[in-house]
Amino acid sequence: MICGLLGEKLGHSYSPQIHNCLGDYEYLIFEKSASELEDFLKSDCFHGLNVTIPYKKSVIPFCNELSPQAKALGAVNTILRKPDGSLFGHNTDYFGFQWMTRRMNISYYGKKVLVLGSGGASNTVCAVMRELGANVIVISRNGANNYDNLNLHTDCAVIVNATPVGMYPNTGISPIDLSLFPALEGVMDLIYNPARTQLLLDAELRGIQTENGLSMLVAQAKESAELFSGKTISNDVIFQIHKQLQKKMKNIVLIGMPGCGKSTIGKILAQKLGRQYYDADEEIQQFAGCSIPEIFQAKHEKGFREMETTVLQELGKRSGAVIATGGGCVTQTRNYPLLHQNGIIIWIQREIADLPTDGRPLSQTIKLQDMYTIRKPMYEAFADFTVCNADTPERTVAEILKRMEMTE
Repeated sequence: MICGLLGEKLGHSYSPQIHNCLGDYEYLIFEKSASELEDFLKSDCFHGLNVTIPYKKSVIPFCNELSPQAKALGAVNTILRKPDGSLFGHNTDYFGFQWMTRRMNISYYGKKVLVLGSGGASNTVCAVMRELGANVIVISRNGANNYDNLNLHTDCAVIVNATPVGMYPNTGISPIDLSLFPALEGVMDLIYNPARTQLLLDAELRGIQTENGLSMLVAQAKESAELFSGKTISNDVIFQIHKQLQKKMKNIVLIGMPGCGKSTIGKILAQKLGRQYYDADEEIQQFAGCSIPEIFQAKHEKGFREMETTVLQELGKRSGAVIATGGGCVTQTRNYPLLHQNGIIIWIQREIADLPTDGRPLSQTIKLQDMYTIRKPMYEAFADFTVCNADTPERTVAEILKRMEMTE
């Protein structure tokens, strides 16, 4: 039994990984142009399909029957080939977003909810929110409620981003300024890469509840899998797969004083977990075309820090990597969201007397104890947790993995 994901430009997708945990069918990627769509849908090379952008409406004329959800939303994201060869179109995004709303500790009834965007995803969000009794306002570029008159809705309680603004690789951008909404209780973003869009980072800073779209992705896949297999699947599976994906997608970012062992520990971690390893200082040298001492000599610390931020901006967008940073990256607060958007940040501590200084310009010009005194509160502000590198690197790695399990 062959199932799969249908889209135009799919790139990397987590759908095969999710469906491999949900059913015993083969799950493939079907990347098709608009001109290939009709012939593909009329072929008999699939049993079931998930449908993504831009074909959720385009596939409707080829479906012999639509579920009530698909009819109501005017979009199909799941197709099942019935025994007689006819195609049944359904929409599991509805269940997916319902699941996402339940993860927020919020009552939506009678509250104003702003939905950013007016596309197909927005229709799903609006339908679910209205069912929950919310007063839904759609914000679009050209509608009566738009980004230029957000001041009319400062009383909103929940904001849902149903646009691609802030999605990888164009991270660090938010569609709106959250300071306009003093009554805000929750912010939801259908984007799941990065794990924390700029919108969610801004909400986090204000102590507002957040949720990204990964739980929706897994939940809608579970309902699709039930349709493909004809079997009921426990909702417990959603929690399990969601947790596994979160862990796999999360970067492990190491910070700490120069010479504390970040590079050695990072390489061991990456090898043990089968992940890609990146050393920020090595990436900076490659970017600059010269050594770090040469960068300091030519551009001084200010120029080096600018290069460092440029490199971290790219490294922080990655998923599932191990990243060892330079000791002074924490001196620039702008680097925090770059590393935090997709990562868990771990402060590697080591006794000052055990820190080497060779090849480290600042370590040779500033007393390490003075440097540590200045940077200590900065490391604390960046770190999710701290691990002491007082024993072998292998034991430090074991402690990191143990702590990461505890923080899940």
